[in-house]
Amino acid sequence: MAKEHESFIPFNTVSKWVTVSAVGLFFSFVIGSPWWMSLIAAIASFGFLTLGIATVDQHVVGMSIGLFLSLGLGFPWLACLPITGLCLALIYYRTNPAVHTIVASLLCIVAGLLIGYIVLLIINPSGAWDALTSILKNFLNYNKQDTQMKYLGQTLVKTAPLIMCSLSVLFAYKVGLFNIGVAGQYVLGAGASVYFAVAFGWGWLPCLLMALAFGAISGAISGALKAYRNVNEVISGIMLNWISLYGINTLLSEVKEPSSNYTYKISQQIINTDGKVSTVKNTVSKLPSLGLEDWFNKDKYVGLAIPLAILLAVLVWVLLTKTKKGYELRATGLNKNAAKYCGMRDKSNIILTMAIAGGLASIGAAMFYLTDFEQWSVTQASVPSMGFNGIAAAFLGGLHPIGAIFSSLFIQQITDGGAHLNLKVYPKEISTFISSLIIYFCGFVMFFRQMMIGWLKKKDEAKGGTVK
Repeated sequence: MAKEHESFIPFNTVSKWVTVSAVGLFFSFVIGSPWWMSLIAAIASFGFLTLGIATVDQHVVGMSIGLFLSLGLGFPWLACLPITGLCLALIYYRTNPAVHTIVASLLCIVAGLLIGYIVLLIINPSGAWDALTSILKNFLNYNKQDTQMKYLGQTLVKTAPLIMCSLSVLFAYKVGLFNIGVAGQYVLGAGASVYFAVAFGWGWLPCLLMALAFGAISGAISGALKAYRNVNEVISGIMLNWISLYGINTLLSEVKEPSSNYTYKISQQIINTDGKVSTVKNTVSKLPSLGLEDWFNKDKYVGLAIPLAILLAVLVWVLLTKTKKGYELRATGLNKNAAKYCGMRDKSNIILTMAIAGGLASIGAAMFYLTDFEQWSVTQASVPSMGFNGIAAAFLGGLHPIGAIFSSLFIQQITDGGAHLNLKVYPKEISTFISSLIIYFCGFVMFFRQMMIGWLKKKDEAKGGTVK
């Protein structure tokens, strides 16, 4: 009997590549997304098919929904993406806990955008939609691709410290602690990195380590007060925020420019000779670029901070979910008394958790200020908003280290996008208001998630099923 002919390329591989190509073409020519978004969509599609997360028919359903939204209803591609994702999640994965968090995050974003859009309609109905899309598009508002990549790089530079602040919040939250002192720890990291770079000309790695030490000590103080004196970490964290701010303002007054309230740039080191202060060029304190500036139109601020923040997010995930110490920390957070009964050192775990959380936030500040993107003002009377935005990013990301990467990028995207509003039509404060509104709704992710799970549970119980 003749042997049946076998295809050189298996059919499932052919269908996979056809689907991936169709997704890329769909994004480019149907919904009109830019090339880089089409490439990301194609790569994501390949990953979903390879890992078995999504099937070919689910891709077809998704493209059909997108086609209807784009050509049928005239939605822009920025609106098509979240709506299509929400529909697919509800159709195919509504029993998956991870999808519950994603859908809840999308609902919070949509709620914030909807209220912001209503406010824009009240002020000026004719330009409301354009104003909202300009906030979401951010760097895509520019026509030239080189300019888009330059401003994308600047958004990523500010995203890296936000990722670290969100990691700080979620790490403590996983152990049953609320690290509202993240803002003060961020201040300490900024102050330590700037001071040791400008005053002593230290290299970027020692400056990072000093920032880590300052933030970790602050977190450990709050943790020790919680462990040994049962002082609520929220109270001690708020107090330490202001102590840190004014302490760092005093410290950095030693390295500020004589003619302004701002510190010297990281690229400068001060030299005091017989009471006369001069500066010399400092080339070792700035974070290395790793050649990434070539990807972003020679933006000198883009460098190590971005991949380092992503790497640390992965390490935090590994520590919390794949190690014995991570299990002990989470067990302590779930039930301190039970953990103590099982032989775990509950007090030291609390202190260690807050020290790690403080270190993460302070490293984030060092990542930002060691790029020389911004100088510290020694007269500022409020802590930077980066720390508090990290709280919103942590919850929007579902309190997951990987989710924190994407939520931080989104929050920074809309924060920077507010600068593109037409100030002749809308007051400059409206951009901050809309960005703050969306960030505010990010804090309701867990509420929406529980509400959605309760609704699905009631619906499935009526059918005899279950929802986890």
